[in-house]
Amino acid sequence: MCCPSATLAVWSSAWLSGAAAPDDVLDALGAWGEAHEVVAHDEATADVFEVPVNGEVPAAPAQLLSALRRLGATDGLLVLPVAGDVRGLGAGGPFASAALRAGEALVFPGLGFGVVPRHLAEGLWRWTVFPLASHPISGTPAPEYVPLGEAEHGLTEAVRESAGTLQALDVARDRPGVRAELSARLRSRPRPHWPTGMPGRALRVLQRAEEVGAILELARADEPGGAVSASAAARRSEALRPLDDAVRRARCAAVNEAVRLLARTSENS
Repeated sequence: MCCPSATLAVWSSAWLSGAAAPDDVLDALGAWGEAHEVVAHDEATADVFEVPVNGEVPAAPAQLLSALRRLGATDGLLVLPVAGDVRGLGAGGPFASAALRAGEALVFPGLGFGVVPRHLAEGLWRWTVFPLASHPISGTPAPEYVPLGEAEHGLTEAVRESAGTLQALDVARDRPGVRAELSARLRSRPRPHWPTGMPGRALRVLQRAEEVGAILELARADEPGGAVSASAAARRSEALRPLDDAVRRARCAAVNEAVRLLARTSENS
């Protein structure tokens, strides 16, 4: 569910905490594609992570995991940036641009690096390690901490408010077979498994966010969606924006809460 960066965030945290083996991480990534490779954006990053620079023969993901452990990583956090909301990406630069294009990334603020996946071909993903651009005042960026309960409540409220707005605009009409279409869309998504220590509440919020995200996809695909004019279509899009924001916020909160608790397990062991 969610995205490859979410899978790597949770499973790398489980690996670093001693709750998973490297093969477990690789098996989980396999839900997104059969092959994964790792490169560095620049020579300096390549030296730090001991992986090839972009343009050379890439490394296996196991080398990335080994580097994270060697460097003492504990805080790999998910970010899901979109135009107009690039929190957690720092002061621009190559990492921010790549993360925005991908719509996802994994940030290690404690290390000062981030990782961005890119789907190269059927079954093949490339992960590129970037240095984070530090702000001259605030320093290395860190994703905003959002309590899981707050994100869950925000998602519930956004669903309620968006539904009411769409009903008022008369653009939320049911169409024949919509429930079956929604179920099929959810079943068609990759379904990576999670480590044994995955917090139950985080998993529940993540599942709810996936369901609402699938509904959003259907709403966007349902053109003209009952809208009778361009202005109504624009209002419909505006009504969906808070829900989209709430879904992204809930996904990040759920994944990052799981990472936090898995890291705490490591500290207490």
